[in-house]
Amino acid sequence: MHSIRRLVAALAAAGAVVLSTPTGAHAGAIGSTPVRTFQYSVGGMTMKVPTGCMFTHVIRGSGRKITYQNAGVDCAFVAALNSGFCNWRIDFTYADTNNRTYRTARGKTHSECKIDPMRTNPPQTLPRYGKACARLHVNGVPRVSQCHHITK
Repeated sequence: MHSIRRLVAALAAAGAVVLSTPTGAHAGAIGSTPVRTFQYSVGGMTMKVPTGCMFTHVIRGSGRKITYQNAGVDCAFVAALNSGFCNWRIDFTYADTNNRTYRTARGKTHSECKIDPMRTNPPQTLPRYGKACARLHVNGVPRVSQCHHITK
C-alpha cells in the first residue's frame, strides 16, 4: 500500500509540474528509468529484483540553484511483493558540460532491505552548468541512474 501511495504522489507531482505555469526562471524535471532485473547475494541468500520497478529522480530550482532534489524506487505488481533492495545507497553526482564529474554527494549505505528506497539531497548552488544525476547502488554495485541537464 505504501508503494501505491508513493506512485500516486509521484504521478501527482509530475502532473503538477506539467500543469503549473512557471513564474520567473524556475525550472524542474522529473524522470524515471526502469530498474533492470538483477540478482545479488546477501548473507549467502540469493536476492532477485524482478521487472516492475522504476527509479525516479526529481529536481527543482532555477539556473544552477537546486531548491529540491529527491530520488527513489517505486515497484508495482509482482516486483512490489519481493524483499526489496538490501545494502542500498543513493548518490547524487554533478558533472560539467564536458561530462566531467566534479561533485558526488554519497548517500549512506542502508543494510536493511527496502522495497522503496528513497533519498532527498539538501538545497545547493552548483558552481557550473552541466548535469545532475541520481544513482542507486545495491550491495556496492551501481544498478540504475537517472540524469537531468542543468542549463541557463
